Amino acid sequence: MPAQSTKVKPASAALRRGQPTIQPKKPKPAAKASKTKVGRAKARIDPFMAAAIADARKGLAEGGIPIGAALERKGELVATGHNKRVQNGDPVTHGETDCLRNAGRIGSYRGCTLYSTLMPCYFCAGAAVQFGIRKVVVGESRTFAGAPEFMREHGIEVIDLDLPECYEMMAKFIQERPELWNEDIGVD
Repeated sequence: MPAQSTKVKPASAALRRGQPTIQPKKPKPAAKASKTKVGRAKARIDPFMAAAIADARKGLAEGGIPIGAALERKGELVATGHNKRVQNGDPVTHGETDCLRNAGRIGSYRGCTLYSTLMPCYFCAGAAVQFGIRKVVVGESRTFAGAPEFMREHGIEVIDLDLPECYEMMAKFIQERPELWNEDIGVD
């Protein structure tokens, strides 16, 4: 539909004559995000972070630590994994390393994004550096600071989403199982 044209006198001339000026119509505001009961906008969780969260829940259901990870390449989910230190009795099966193990030999990881429900520790950050992963998206870092600066110093873009869902899951676990969490992070 062609736009309607309106002849408008320059504002200065119209004002001198006491005539009103025609104001252009303001565009309609974009649709607002839906609100939660507390008034915050609901964040849409992308499918890769959703996959990491699902794996974290799986680990918790197995009696382990609720940390999940997902690996994305070119918009496709390559693999997921979760912390299995308790389930396997293996101190190095962190969520991110389990995910990379599940991805297998995919050639270069440089085009991949690693998603994790919790900020990666130095061990997992080192794996991301070693494999040339250029972007790490994190669910939260309030319960564990991890190694974001180490990753940034090695050229990795780190995005911390600070998702309430990830924070609440981890905070509840730490409160209920502090001895297991302290073991996981190497605190006596």
